[in-house]
Amino acid sequence: MTLRELFCDRNFNNKLVTLAVPMTLQSLMVALVAAADALMLGKLDQDAMAAVSLATQIQFVQAMLLYSVVSGINILGAQYWGKGDIPVMGRIFGLGVRDATLMSLLFFAGCRFFPEPLMRLFAHDPVLLDYGVRYLKIASWSYLLVGVSQAYLAMMRVSDHAASSAWISSIAVVLNIILNALMIFGYCGFPAMGVEGAASATVASRVIELLLCVIISLRKDYIRLRVRSVFEFDRLLICDFWRCALPIMASCALWGVGFTAYTAIMGHMGRDAAAANSIAAVVRDLMCCLCNGLAGGCAVLIGNELGAGNLELGKKYGQRSAILSFVVGFVIMVLILLSIPLTSNLVKLTSQAQTYLNGMFVILAVYMVGRCVCTVVINAVFSSGGDTMFDMYSLIVCMWAIALPCALLGAFYFKLPVLAVYACTCLDEVGKVPWVMHHYKKYKWVRNLTRD
Repeated sequence: MTLRELFCDRNFNNKLVTLAVPMTLQSLMVALVAAADALMLGKLDQDAMAAVSLATQIQFVQAMLLYSVVSGINILGAQYWGKGDIPVMGRIFGLGVRDATLMSLLFFAGCRFFPEPLMRLFAHDPVLLDYGVRYLKIASWSYLLVGVSQAYLAMMRVSDHAASSAWISSIAVVLNIILNALMIFGYCGFPAMGVEGAASATVASRVIELLLCVIISLRKDYIRLRVRSVFEFDRLLICDFWRCALPIMASCALWGVGFTAYTAIMGHMGRDAAAANSIAAVVRDLMCCLCNGLAGGCAVLIGNELGAGNLELGKKYGQRSAILSFVVGFVIMVLILLSIPLTSNLVKLTSQAQTYLNGMFVILAVYMVGRCVCTVVINAVFSSGGDTMFDMYSLIVCMWAIALPCALLGAFYFKLPVLAVYACTCLDEVGKVPWVMHHYKKYKWVRNLTRD
């Protein structure tokens, strides 16, 4: 398939834009919260910024596990929506909310009652520990709410209400950023709370987000959450759901813990390395919004066609999605390289931390090409047809057998420079691109998962 054929298919392009733009906006707005925290706390204190960046890695792990539940909703929901089976959509919704809530309870309890042991996983500096513990005790309440709201937003995305999902997230993020400014610095009569202010703003925005989800889902043509569906046990549906979601959960656990280990390694390499890495992580997450939006839109489009029984059209949409992943990946690479001169004026870093950050951006630019391809092909193309095992295998080999050991040995045994260790943490996504494309051409993902 040529680029001309790709860009001239108006039906595909119009559908993709309708889905991907709101999803990109939603992903961007969520990433902006982390960016706002980093920028505002960076103006206040480099250590506060680095500590909150490390502390939020716990939320990152939670997000990875919740992603498995959301993916179950996305995969089955998209296919059953394409088939037009609304009653099953309601049962999928209830199943997703129940499981997301159980996961959220675990993270709430850990961060609320055991914040210091959790922070010690990421840093040993007493200043960073103190800031991180103070943040987690308050932010834990937001971890309790996020699972339910994510299930609501996922159901909206797969049922032709992606725009509503994006608007809800956008409102919550704008509120979070405003409250950040008020509570961190003490504007408009608010007390200056520093890291506690950042945590309190996050909790308030999560409450509003969940309330908006519940209220908007009561409107006509939305899939509503019925209490009985939360406690309903449909054996076949549960099996189908977790047949898709369990490999994704394993992949998310592997990827989330591995990525958190990368952050911990950089955190133990000193304050300058931790600060530079926290800014690079914010930029990476902002750029990943383009990958995530594209992947989300492609997954719904492919899943709709596969669920409706249009396997050849679903296969063609998968081919177009793979090509687009390379195009968007190179666009992101250019954007990151162009952003290097802008960073020195945005946050207050030491000269050594700024030097580290400039080098990290060059490495990150190359990494993002592989990240975009793997995100779209694995999370959209493969997952849309229930081919969810491959990601787990690729992570075991590329991350856990290659990249993570290289980073650990480089940091603590060979004592390599900071940028060399950072490059080791970026090996996995770039290295698995040939393997991903080889598996893609087997077309195991071209399957209809729905039942009559």
